[in-house]
Amino acid sequence: MDLSTLPVHDAEPPLELLLEFPDNRLLIELCGEFDRNLAQIEHLMSVQILRRGNQLAVLGEARVEAAEVLQKLYERVEAGRSLEPGDIDAAVRLGNSAEGTGARDGDQIEMFKGGHIEIGTRKKTVEPRTQAQQAYVQALFEHELSFGIGPAGTGKTYLAVAVAVNQMINGHVDKIILSRPAVEAGERLGFLPGDMKDKVDPYMQPLYDALNDFLPGKQLAKLIEEKQIEIAPLAFMRGRTLSNAYVVLDEAQNATSMQMKMFLTRLGQGSRMVITGDRSQVDLPRGVTSGLIDAERILGDIGGISFNYFTAKDVVRHPMVAKIIEAYDADDPAR
Repeated sequence: MDLSTLPVHDAEPPLELLLEFPDNRLLIELCGEFDRNLAQIEHLMSVQILRRGNQLAVLGEARVEAAEVLQKLYERVEAGRSLEPGDIDAAVRLGNSAEGTGARDGDQIEMFKGGHIEIGTRKKTVEPRTQAQQAYVQALFEHELSFGIGPAGTGKTYLAVAVAVNQMINGHVDKIILSRPAVEAGERLGFLPGDMKDKVDPYMQPLYDALNDFLPGKQLAKLIEEKQIEIAPLAFMRGRTLSNAYVVLDEAQNATSMQMKMFLTRLGQGSRMVITGDRSQVDLPRGVTSGLIDAERILGDIGGISFNYFTAKDVVRHPMVAKIIEAYDADDPAR
């Protein structure tokens, strides 16, 4: 459905945009139960949407932008794809900003109408929900070494793990290696009971959580048992050469400069490496320089390495998280 062909009630300027949808069944899906999808768009875009049979009347200053969002979402349900609150949030955030974006490696990443990128995994399809996330995902497919830097909740690690799973199930890498520095976030946890795996697993739990979203439980357990997926503290990377692997270092702001150099030099033939972190959440002892900040300074001008940055506007958790991050940033401009 081309927005330019939709009937519009003209005024000077038009007070409302009237959209007509040919399939009433799909329109019902677009609107959602009790019109909750329309209510979400109204809230996010400060418009009013009135339903009139198989037509939607859009009123408000952002009526043109809201009509474009409705068109994209209708095309989504027309293609047989689900429509969740996160998909509506993504459509509003992205608008037309992703138009014209290219994609490579068709078996790895798909580009849909309006520039929507999808990452296929065994359990679900993952879509970037902001322009920064789209640029980040493209960088993950196009560069051997990528950095994702920004606050919590912006999808840096989640998207990196999704791409790692996608690369492995499509045969582009043989294994996935996920790592984090085992640094306490300000607490004194003491000596944890159990063997080495029991001691380090609490630090690695966010990585397990991401993997569980993308792979069935039995398959994940088998891949971990066969060491096709490894989850290990950063210290365990020393002395290894990581070939034909997709390697993700999470919470990289808590790696020291020496640890970061050690990790980066593990990159082997056929491998890709992603480093994610948040410069505002360094838990290293006072006076110890973050390896993430050092790497950003030292490697910033080297070709072939991508640096992607996120802000509070890219937070895709609860909306309150973005407000909390913005408040802390305002309180400490040096963040």
